[in-house]
Amino acid sequence: MDSGYGDALDVIRAALKEHLSNIALACSFQAEDLAVLDMMVSIDQGVRVFALDTGRLNDETYEVAEKVRQRYGVAIQWMFPDRVEVEALMRRSGAYSFVESVSARKECCRIRKVEPLKRALQGLTGWITGMRREQAVTRDSLATIEVDHVNGGITKYNPIADWSVEDTWRYLHEHGVPFNRLYERGYRQIGCAPCTTSVKPGEDDRAGRWRWEDEATKECGLHVDGSGI
Repeated sequence: MDSGYGDALDVIRAALKEHLSNIALACSFQAEDLAVLDMMVSIDQGVRVFALDTGRLNDETYEVAEKVRQRYGVAIQWMFPDRVEVEALMRRSGAYSFVESVSARKECCRIRKVEPLKRALQGLTGWITGMRREQAVTRDSLATIEVDHVNGGITKYNPIADWSVEDTWRYLHEHGVPFNRLYERGYRQIGCAPCTTSVKPGEDDRAGRWRWEDEATKECGLHVDGSGI
């Protein structure tokens, strides 16, 4: 494998050795996560992968998830939000409450993402992400290795934290990694269908997420500040 990716591979290799079967990749099937997954499988074909199905994903996300499942032979652990909470939210606030305020949007994210993540992390001693510092102003101090105090003090690894978007796509193309077709339609980051749009020329990559919000609030609650170690 190209030595230019050695630092990220070293982080992944050390993480898998340290935590054995008690670590998993949180995969949203964005380009970054797929690059990390490809590197993980190159080290250990038995890696654990989980994904959060919010109930509002794009069809294209399911399509690439299936390609990933077939290519790598990984059993994706899909996590779903609590049915009772989703039903209560929809009945109480309607289908688009998340556009009304930042707090309303974060409540939707809490139900559909944060709580399922907490269940996915139960029993793990570490988790791996595809987060990069360049992705958002809220991530510019992202550490490669963090202590996730919110989730019981487990270790969180961000092996491509210092990659650029160009690094990410170079890796995908060099290794023939499948990717979400929405990228070919101008998307730069991909989340829930009603909360994500394509990006216009000259716009920041994060512009397509929650367009109605200020840049400083554009996090769903999955990734909060940790203590670098």
